[in-house]
Amino acid sequence: MLSFEITKYDNNSPARLGRIHTNHGLISTPVFMPVGTQATVKTMTPPELYEIGVDVILANTYHLFLRPGEDLIAEAGGLHSFMNWGQNILTDSGGFQVFSLSKLRKINDDGVFFNSHIDGSTHFLSPEKVMEIELALGADIAMCFDECSPYPCSYEEAERAVTRTTKWAERCRRAHNSERQSLFGIVQGNVFPDLRERSTKELLDFDFPGYAIGGLSVGEPKQEMYSILESTAALLPITKPRYLMGVGEPEDLLAGVANGVDMFDCVLPTRLARHGTAYTSCGKLTVRNAGCSRDFRPLDEECPCQVCQNYTRAYIRHLIKAGEILALRLLTYHNIYFLTRLMENIRHAIADDNLSSFTNEFLRRYQKG
Repeated sequence: MLSFEITKYDNNSPARLGRIHTNHGLISTPVFMPVGTQATVKTMTPPELYEIGVDVILANTYHLFLRPGEDLIAEAGGLHSFMNWGQNILTDSGGFQVFSLSKLRKINDDGVFFNSHIDGSTHFLSPEKVMEIELALGADIAMCFDECSPYPCSYEEAERAVTRTTKWAERCRRAHNSERQSLFGIVQGNVFPDLRERSTKELLDFDFPGYAIGGLSVGEPKQEMYSILESTAALLPITKPRYLMGVGEPEDLLAGVANGVDMFDCVLPTRLARHGTAYTSCGKLTVRNAGCSRDFRPLDEECPCQVCQNYTRAYIRHLIKAGEILALRLLTYHNIYFLTRLMENIRHAIADDNLSSFTNEFLRRYQKG
């Protein structure tokens, strides 16, 4: 089972250093989790993730339920064996994916009927079914089934989603019976502070081993997101891991850390790579642009990753233009390395009581571009 210890607090903010212990090892926090939707971080091999220093990845319950199915993965010995990954895995509940299929699903208090985006087949997910799937997948951390209301939406719509999220969390708690997997609750409430407070208080009654903030970074303005993040994070238990779902922009990671968040995930590093873009210490670099055609510098001159030590912008742009898969592999490797190293540097800054100045200097260069 999961245990969490806080090893140091920042002097000037709620930021903290921590260690999450699971059956598959240690997760040093704050941590960024690359997304492995289909039991793979796109274009990356497990040894490459080990090399980068990734402690934990996220896999998607909705997608793995539809293909290849949780029974096949259980037959293979669970996700760790199936994908040959010996470190930690977190599985989301699939709630966000199901609710994003607005034209393909019908929701009621029992669960969600939806049509597969793959073949149109009809399926039903209830909190109990989601727990059954996540237990079969065998991740170290599983997420409750929740309802993520869209942005923008009415107060009444957000309130209904909070009510349903609480009821489903209670059903998930009852149905989840594993001593080898920890279940986290998810706070909802859209951009309404009182609904966020209500959702948090109701979920605290179930005493989950960790809590996530869901339903942010879905289209709301940055400052509104930061305001809700600050007020919600402050309500969560100090002694348990706090997880901000679906956030991966460097400035958002820093804002989350400053508000005491311990865990983050996002598809951005892999998605940006597929669009020919790299993170750098001076902002995002669109490598596919003509300006890189004769640029023989690395993606980031300050980055010690294998890509930056061995390949140039001109070469990677050539690969992109030629349609070579190696371009995606190199950009993905670098982007995941960049965020993993950013989190490592954040941890060092907290340890050295230097987080504020580190954040200011990083953002000064990154946002200047």
